[in-house]
Amino acid sequence: MSAESVVTRRLMVSHSLPQPRAGAATLAVERHDRGSSAEITLIGDIDLDSVSLVRRALTRCLLDGARTIDVELTHVGFCDCSGLSAFLDAYHRAAAIGASVRLHHPAPPVARLLALTDTESLLLAPQPARTA
Repeated sequence: MSAESVVTRRLMVSHSLPQPRAGAATLAVERHDRGSSAEITLIGDIDLDSVSLVRRALTRCLLDGARTIDVELTHVGFCDCSGLSAFLDAYHRAAAIGASVRLHHPAPPVARLLALTDTESLLLAPQPARTA
C-alpha cells in the first residue's frame, strides 16, 4: 500500500415496516477516500426512504474536505426524483466551494432519469474519448 492514506467506510440501511413488506428496499453506501478525493459506491435503490443516507454521505465528503466526489451508480437499479434532487444539491454545494460531484456508470433506469431531466451534462462524469 502506498503512503497515501485510504479510508473505507460502509453504511447500510434496510427499510422495513414493523410488518416487513415484500421487496423492502435496501441501500448500501461505501466510501473510499484517497487524498482529497472520495469515491461513493451506491448499491440498491434510491428513493424517498433511502435518500437521506445518500445526502449524508455526500455532505460528509464535503465537510471532510473532499474536492472531488465520484459517485459510482453501476449497482443502482432505481433512482427517483428525491435521489436526483440529492445529487443536484450536492453538485451545487460542491461547485460553490470549488469542488465537484460526478456520477459514473448509471444503470439504464438512472441514465434515463438523467436524460429526461436534461441533467446529464451537469452530473455525469465526462466519458473518455474512444479510439478507433
